[in-house]
Amino acid sequence: MTNEPQRYTRVLSIAGSDSGGGAGIQADLKTFAALGCYGMTAITALTAQNTLGVSGIHGVPPDMLKAQLSAVLDDIGVDAVKIGMLHAPDIVRTVAWALKHYGVKQVVLDPVMVATSGDRLIAPETVQVLVEELFPLAAVVTPNLDEAALLVGRPITATHELEAAARDLLALGTQAVLLKGGHLPGDEVADLLVTGPGPAQRLASPRIASRNTHGTGCTLSSAIAAHLALGAPLDVAVSRARSYILQAIEQGADVYTGAGHGPLNHGHAPLPQHKRARG
Repeated sequence: MTNEPQRYTRVLSIAGSDSGGGAGIQADLKTFAALGCYGMTAITALTAQNTLGVSGIHGVPPDMLKAQLSAVLDDIGVDAVKIGMLHAPDIVRTVAWALKHYGVKQVVLDPVMVATSGDRLIAPETVQVLVEELFPLAAVVTPNLDEAALLVGRPITATHELEAAARDLLALGTQAVLLKGGHLPGDEVADLLVTGPGPAQRLASPRIASRNTHGTGCTLSSAIAAHLALGAPLDVAVSRARSYILQAIEQGADVYTGAGHGPLNHGHAPLPQHKRARG
């Protein structure tokens, strides 16, 4: 025991709510807890959804989002932030204000733009504001191939196209890009981490056969944020987050939750809540 004042490692999710519990802030909170972090939320939208899909979306007004962000950051503070679904320009600007006003540095931006069905979830003007306002504030941006294609203006259909696309995304103003290659066919899943002019880091693993892949993008980005909050450098945080999500997919592959694409097993190996000096 120590008499020194302590606090938990704090991670904030700024994202939409998934009523089915598999993605969005629900997946983020489960991930933060499993990795030993104290999770908080600022909800950008409410969704009515389950394993079969989304049946309704209700956006949170910017003033209410700002109130959530101020309440958390004024009192509790934060060690890292994960950003997910931002549906409107004013919502994006509100998040950018908070990050700058409170000097948040460890920011993981998961640009949720395209649904699994291929439908666009945000308007072109929101994409432009997202790039202009949030890319410069992000420690890493984590698009999947559909989102990256929307951002760079061309399809990405083969592994050899990943690096050029990732570097084009980096040129949009962010510090690093993790381009997720899971939508490409094949027995291997390869992601690419680009952090500057040096060599890209390729992270590959065997594809796990599972129908339960709902929320993988949310979970990966929140796991990266958790490991950044815990003090890992970006490349280590990405590697550890990938290990976590691969185990979560594998441990949840044989479980039936609903009639469609079920969630991962976020709690397959939970860690104790991490504490650090309060100062």
